[in-house]
Amino acid sequence: MGPLLLVLLLALILFGAGFALKILWWVAVIVLVVWLLGFVMRGSPTGGGRNRWYRW
Repeated sequence: MGPLLLVLLLALILFGAGFALKILWWVAVIVLVVWLLGFVMRGSPTGGGRNRWYRW
């Protein structure tokens, strides 16, 4: 009974990690798309400075 529970627990942990990693990949793709859109949608610089749509 103990080894069966250990295997089931391991499978549950691996499934949860795989799901979390898949979600993180989607978040990374969304952030990349927003970042690339920022370069496309930014206007011309005003006042001689660099015009950024974000602040770091």
